Amino acid sequence: METKRIGKQTVKLTLQPSVAAAACVGGKKESEGPLRKYFDYLSNDSRFGAKSWEKAESAMLKMCYSLACDKAKTPPSDIEYVFSGDLLNQCAGSAYAMRDCGAPYFGLYGACSTMAEGLSLAAMLIDGGFCSTAAAATSSHFCSAERQYRFPLQYGNQRPPTAQRTVTGAGALILKENGDGPYITHVTTGVITDAGVADMNNMGAAMAPAAYTTLTAHFADTGRTPDYYDAIVTGDLGVVGSDILRELFAIDGVELGVRYMDCGRLIYYIDSQDAHAGGSGCGCSASVLCGHFLHGMAEGQWKRLLFCATGAMMSPTTNQQGESIPSICHAVALENSRC
Repeated sequence: METKRIGKQTVKLTLQPSVAAAACVGGKKESEGPLRKYFDYLSNDSRFGAKSWEKAESAMLKMCYSLACDKAKTPPSDIEYVFSGDLLNQCAGSAYAMRDCGAPYFGLYGACSTMAEGLSLAAMLIDGGFCSTAAAATSSHFCSAERQYRFPLQYGNQRPPTAQRTVTGAGALILKENGDGPYITHVTTGVITDAGVADMNNMGAAMAPAAYTTLTAHFADTGRTPDYYDAIVTGDLGVVGSDILRELFAIDGVELGVRYMDCGRLIYYIDSQDAHAGGSGCGCSASVLCGHFLHGMAEGQWKRLLFCATGAMMSPTTNQQGESIPSICHAVALENSRC
């Protein structure tokens, strides 16, 4: 049987599915940031009309998915497969958001890498001939994440400079077998990488080695170099992690240059918005990709983009047990022309 695999971790897709539509939704903090004009909807009510933070996250994701389907001119029930996940225990945010969508559903947990994971799987499913339409969606909410992973907001704990702020945001992408692009051309699936970092307030340092491992594998498998891409986008290493990633490549004699950007650094005005080391959460890279970067690709600002979302694969329980933070990064190549 002919294989699509090239190298150890990468597949080159044959059909190369098209992004039919994308949508992103954010909260009040995100409406004050530099990327606000790229959101489809921004709410001044962090509860999105719901009675709890968790219900608010589900309402936000449901709205985002509905907007993406509307833009794709495809009813939610006509989507053949949905891949979705979030940061909450048992992916409850996604499950409750999608319980009435009427489409076959896969729940994912990739932490902050969930959009890249869902996008990878949706593209491979279409490329394998199992469907012609699939969706990837994810979300995070500052208040629900703080309650689960750190302290309730009422506690008023202070964060160190290395800490990142969980983005209140959601992103959804609809992929179809045919369309005008951009196209998903390659997928590089990450391997779990553990740098031994155990500090939950320093996720950038924990995840940067995973990004380095996946990017190195992608370049080795494809034979491409960083300058093949107009943009190499990680999410969400923030200030600390993206600086570490640059240093890791510099040791190899590779300068990523201005083409390298991180969603966690882009979504907020780092200093004036008191974002410490930047943004994080599933909704960070998802909303920045679905808004800022896909708008830029449509306008021709970037023709070839490598999206590399990172995730910390830990839980509050493992952290309390003194475990380090294993991390993952998945890379997806989006190009305005099929290759």
